[in-house]
Parts: sequence; C-alpha cells; structure tokens
Amino acid sequence: MKRRVVVTGIGLLTAIGDDAATTWNALLAGRSGIRPIASYDPTPLHTRLGAEIDGFDPLRFASRKSLRMLNRGDQLAVAGATLALQDAGMDTGVELGHRAGLYLGGNKEISRLDDLIENMTRIRRDDGTPDLRALGEQGSSIMAPLFFVEGLQPAAVYHVSQKFGMRGPNSFYAGTADSGATAIGRAARAIRRGEADVAVAGGYDDATNWWPMSKMDALGVLSTDNERGAAAFRPFDRDRSGSILAEGAAILVLEERAAARARGARIYAELAGFGAGNECHEPPAPHPSGRGLARAIQASLRDAETDPAEVSYVAAHGCATRDGDVSETRALHTALGAHAPNVAVSSVKPQIGHLVGGAGAANAAIAALALHHGAVPPTATLERPDPECDLDYVPGTAREAELTSALALARGFEGQAVSLALVKAS
Repeated sequence: MKRRVVVTGIGLLTAIGDDAATTWNALLAGRSGIRPIASYDPTPLHTRLGAEIDGFDPLRFASRKSLRMLNRGDQLAVAGATLALQDAGMDTGVELGHRAGLYLGGNKEISRLDDLIENMTRIRRDDGTPDLRALGEQGSSIMAPLFFVEGLQPAAVYHVSQKFGMRGPNSFYAGTADSGATAIGRAARAIRRGEADVAVAGGYDDATNWWPMSKMDALGVLSTDNERGAAAFRPFDRDRSGSILAEGAAILVLEERAAARARGARIYAELAGFGAGNECHEPPAPHPSGRGLARAIQASLRDAETDPAEVSYVAAHGCATRDGDVSETRALHTALGAHAPNVAVSSVKPQIGHLVGGAGAANAAIAALALHHGAVPPTATLERPDPECDLDYVPGTAREAELTSALALARGFEGQAVSLALVKAS
C-alpha cells in the first residue's frame, strides 16, 4: 500500500505574524503587512512598498556563531524550520536522525554585501577607479573569511540539519515561487517511497532586501502604485499592476500518517498529490492559456486520486500581473472543467506579500490551515474583478466553508508551475 503523508507542523513567519496561528488569524481579520519599505531608503526604486518583518530576532533561533554564516534569508529559514518543529511537538532537543529528511527552496543568490561595500571603498583610487593591486594586498581584511561560505545557496540546509540532527535525505531547490512548493512535493514523495519517515520542507526568502528589489524593480512585474499602500497589490482586479515583494518563511513538517497517528500528533491535512509542468513560453509572461499550470494541476489530482469535482478550495498564485492572473484563471478552467466556478479561490499575497522562494510553500501552509479550520481567507483587495478573471476569488472578507480538498499553486519566473493537492485529515 502507498504510504500516506500528513502535515503535522506549520512554521509561518510573515509580516503579519511570527507563527502559523498569528498569521492565520491576521489573514482572516483582513490585516496586511504591506507598507513603505523602512529598512533602507527605497526612493531610487519605482516600487517602494514591501512586506517586511518587524522585530525579527535571529538569536531566538540560531547561535551567534551560526549567524556569522547566515544571511537574512537563511536566518528566516532556520526560524521557519524551528517554528514548524515546535508546532509539530518535535523540537525536543533529541536528534531526529537518519530517517528525517530536509527539503528547502529559495531564491538566494549572494552573501550579505553591507560590510563588503563599505570595505571596498578602501581600494578606490583618487579618480574613483578600483585599484586591483590594492585588493590583492588587502583582500583578507576587505572580505570576511566566511563571505563565500555564507553565500552558498543551500547554506540553510546545513544549519537546519545541524541544529536538529537531521541526517536523512536532503535537497535544495533554487527558484522563485515554484522552489518551496517543489521542495514540499519532493519531500512527500520521499516519505511515500520509504526514504524517510518525517521531513521538514518548504521555502523562504528575503525579497525586500535591496539586491532582489533592485533587480525585480526593472522587470515590470512589480506594482508602482506606491500611493495606494497596502491596496496596491490587487490580484484578479481590473486595476492590478503587479506584485509587492515580501520576506518570510513557510516550512511544513510532513510525516508518514500511521506514525503520526501513533504518536498522537495533530494532523492539519493530508498531502496527497504533487504535479509540475512548464509553460514553455518566453518569460516573464506565462503562456496565455496557462498550459503549464493546467498540466501541473491535473497531474497533482491524478497523483492524489482526486476527481476535479472534489476540489473545494484553491490557494492561488495570484501575483497581480496582467497576464499572470488571466492565464491562471484559464488554467483552472482547463483543469477543473465545469466544476471551476464552484470552487473558492483566493490569493493571500495582498496581506503577506509575494514571498518569492517561499510563496508556493506559503500557499501549501494556507491550504492546510484552511482544511483544518474550515475557513477560506480572502483576496483582501479585490474590489473590481477583471471580467476575464471570472471565478469565485473570495473578494474582501474571509468565509467559513466545508472544505474537503484543496490545491496550493505556485508559478516560477520562467514558466515553472507546481500544484500540491491536499485533502482534509481523516
């Protein structure tokens, strides 16, 4: 028999909450963490809004020694994993061992640049040009000894594994929203196949940092409606103009169902299916039909042995780009057929922002919480639905609902599409 996989822990760290329960309650209450960026002067940027986390103290989750090798995104990953294991009742101080896997996704590209930029001024000649000879002579004092170690993409995988003694299978997936969702899907398959009995899986990002903001700002995918504040992020709305980036982490604890029940674990939902596809269309716009996403949804439903007519909620990608929202709507019509208009669909990004590497994992967490609590969070800023976005996008306020099956969707920047199918715990 196929081993079944359940969600027993959720670590959510967002601009509206420092754990899953706080974030969930804030979502239902309609609270948003989007506001003008405060950690640096965003004046040179077209987009000056973001969803930053206030008061994050990495020393709650990692030692000073570890923090010397972690950038902010990695710190968020360690925090999210810690919160998830605490929520699952598995943060006991005992090593999790070789039957515990770790699968993380993120968009990390570089070490912290603050000190390096300051130190580099020491090799500037009077005319402003760089003196590379001086760099060679002074390099050891200009660049921190652990600069390149800190910059390794999967750094968080090591630190989480080391902290909790996780010696089982582990992987890092680099990408945008697809990466964290893929990590969760691959972790579930590892448990199904008997490669692990428990896995920590999800995504994280510090996308409000100057470096990613300066890159994304020039690509035309972010909203420039700065005067609207939190209302600038408007998925499926006629007045949408793009995304607002965020920082945070969304990490799940997955377990083999029989083992979870034997230890009396709280089970949020069952993770029953995983599917992936690609739009095969020139980025950043997806294919107009959303064909890659449609295939991913269909594959996840087949994997879950779930009929499209059984789906009751979709945690949508909902990135608020002109082409993205329309193609996502078309993909849902294709994958769910005549049942599509009956499904509640919402995007929580107007409240927590676009977590980039953590966005797909956040949707998985939201889908599990929706099934557990019997409630659907809203698309908070949806006021004037685009006629081409003609599904039930739960505008404005949350609603109670009898939910049996949910989809969590994620789309990457170059056509990647991921769907996770979850069902109510039984």
